[in-house]
Amino acid sequence: MGPQRIRMGIFGAALALGLVLLLLVFRPHVAPLRPAIAALRTEGKGAAASPAEPAAAVSATNLGERSRLVEGLNSPQGDVHSDLRMLNALFIAYRGATHAGNPVGENNEITAVLRGKNRLGYAFIPQDCPAVNAKGELCDRWGTPFFFHQLSGERMEIRSAGPDHRLWTEDDQVLTP
Repeated sequence: MGPQRIRMGIFGAALALGLVLLLLVFRPHVAPLRPAIAALRTEGKGAAASPAEPAAAVSATNLGERSRLVEGLNSPQGDVHSDLRMLNALFIAYRGATHAGNPVGENNEITAVLRGKNRLGYAFIPQDCPAVNAKGELCDRWGTPFFFHQLSGERMEIRSAGPDHRLWTEDDQVLTP
């Protein structure tokens, strides 16, 4: 074995160990798929004439199931970077459950979709989430609404205005997947 192969092996092992540690620390939560599957089956049968019926089917099947995807958002134990990663995971879960692209629109429209105004009727963000302001906007840890910029159907840039509460300044924090 040459030294390059040994370095590559060590790098691969370190990468795998880092991924395992990351998963142990952040324990990602995935949106329950059982309600999503039930809603899709209801839609597929043609029995649902209105969009409210699949939502009702989901609500009936996920009683007691509360999304924990944004639990810890803006928590004092975390930081803005963990908040941005959490929101990115939220969009990934939404796409996986709905088999569609990211929600589109302004912050309040995207937040409404994530709070249950979607074809599944599932609230990826609970209605009582403290990170949602009175205008229905998802806010960062400083109380400023996040700025969502859809780069593609599967990529959403997420921007926090930072402590100065103003977008497009030096202290902004951005996650671009």
